[in-house]
Amino acid sequence: NAIVGALVALSIIALVLSLVKIEDVTLPPTVKYGMVFDAGSSHTSLFVYEWDSDKENDTGVVSQTLSCDVQGQGISSYANDPPKAGDSLRECLDKALKVIPAAKQRDVPAYLGATAGMRLLREQNSSAADQVLAEVAKTMREYPMAFKGARILTGEEEGAYGWITINYLLDSFTKYSPKAHTWVRPEAANIFGALDLGGASTQISFMPKGSVINWNEASKFTLYGYNYNIYTHSYLCYGQNEMLKRLAKELIAVRGELAVDHPCYPKDYSETVSLSSFRTSPCTNRSDPRLTLGDRNVTLEGRGNASGCLAAVKKLFNFSACGQSQDCTFDGVYQPPVSGQFIAFSAFYYNFKFLNLTEGQSLAAVRETIEHFCTRSWEDLSSRYPKENPERLPKYCANANYILTLLLDAYKFNETSWNNIFFQMKAGNADIGWTLGYMLNLTNMIPAEAPVWVKGHVPSLWAAAVTFIILTFALGLAALLL
Repeated sequence: NAIVGALVALSIIALVLSLVKIEDVTLPPTVKYGMVFDAGSSHTSLFVYEWDSDKENDTGVVSQTLSCDVQGQGISSYANDPPKAGDSLRECLDKALKVIPAAKQRDVPAYLGATAGMRLLREQNSSAADQVLAEVAKTMREYPMAFKGARILTGEEEGAYGWITINYLLDSFTKYSPKAHTWVRPEAANIFGALDLGGASTQISFMPKGSVINWNEASKFTLYGYNYNIYTHSYLCYGQNEMLKRLAKELIAVRGELAVDHPCYPKDYSETVSLSSFRTSPCTNRSDPRLTLGDRNVTLEGRGNASGCLAAVKKLFNFSACGQSQDCTFDGVYQPPVSGQFIAFSAFYYNFKFLNLTEGQSLAAVRETIEHFCTRSWEDLSSRYPKENPERLPKYCANANYILTLLLDAYKFNETSWNNIFFQMKAGNADIGWTLGYMLNLTNMIPAEAPVWVKGHVPSLWAAAVTFIILTFALGLAALLL
C-alpha cells in the first residue's frame, strides 16, 4: 500500500509539474510572408506583408513590412516593349528579398494584380496585354519565391478587395473581447464602405441598408462565419487621368480651334497637346466628328475659372440617362442609396491632402477652399508650391471639382452624409488598397468560420505528461497485484 500511495503521489506531482511547464514554455512563432504587386494605370507598387503562422486565420495579425514604388509608369505603358515591363519590377523585388529571410523566400506567395490600365490595354490590344503579363511573370519566376500568377483584376474585384482590406485592418469583421473571453462580431454600423479613385477607373463598395432589388453589382462573402452582400461597381474611364484626357478632348471638340480656353487650368498656364494622343486610350479613341483638325497640336490656355471648371467637369457625366430615378448614379448605372461610413483612399486622399482639406470640414468650407484654389494664377501656385510636380500642380483644380461631382452628383452623398466620408491612406501600419484583401483571400487567411479561442498547449509536453501518468498507474496496479 505504501508503494502504491507513493506512486500515486508521484503521478499527481508529475501532472502538476507538466501543466506548469506547459503554461511557461513559449516557442517562437513562425513568421510567414506574402507579396503583391499593384500594377495600376499610372504606376506599380509592391507590398510585402508578414504574419505569425500560429495566429493565422485570426484577425488583425497581418502587418505591412515593405512598400516599394516601381520607377516609371504603369506596366500598360510598355505595350510596345513588353520586356521592359518585367525589368521595371526588379528593383523592388531586390528590396523585398532584403527584408525576407533567405530561408523563407522560396515559400513566399507572390502575386501581381493589374487594374484599369491593363483592362484598357486588353480592350485595345489583347495580344499586347498578354505579352506584358507574360514578361512580368517571366521576371517574377526568376526570383526565389512561390510565384502564384499575374492577372488582370475585374473592376468589381478591385472594389471588393479594397472593401475587405479596409474592414480587416479596422477590425470590422471580428475582434477578440478579453471581457467575454471570445471572438465577437462588431455591430453592422462598424462596417465601412470603400471609395477608390485611380488613374483609369474609380470604384465604390458598401453594404446597403435593407433588401435591395434589381441588384446586379453584388459581391458575396462569408467571413468569420457571417455572410456579407456588398454593392460594388467600377467605372472604367472615370479615373482621374482618363477624366483629364476626356475633359481636354471635350473642350477642344467644342471650340474646334488650335488655341482653346481651359477653365480648370490656372491663369497664365498653357499646355500643348497632340490630337493623336487621344487615340492612345479607348476612353478618348471614339470617333468624334467635331474634331476636324486632324493630328495637329492644340494649345490649352488656363483661365482659372472655378465655376466654369465645375460646369465643364459635370458634362463628362451622362446624368440624364438616370431620368428621375434616385437609385441611379450616371450612364444609367443602378446604385442603392449610400449608407454608413466610408473610407476614401488613393487619389481621393492625395488630392484632398494637397488642398489641406480634412475630416470635419463642412461641405461649404470644402467648396470655398477649392474655388479659392482654382482662381490662383500659375505664378502664384508655382511660387507657393515649389516642391510640387509641375505637371501635377495645374491639375488639382480639375481633380478636386471632379471628386466633388463624383461624390455628390453621381454617388449622391449630401450635406449630412458628407461627414461620413474619411479621407485616409493608412489604417494601422498598412496602406489601404486592394492588395491586402487580395492576398488574404488567395491565401485563405480570412476563414468562412468564426475563429475559436483555444488555450494553447505544447503537444509534446502534454503527450509526455499523459504517458508518464499512465505508466505510473500501470506500475501501481502491478505492485498492488504482486
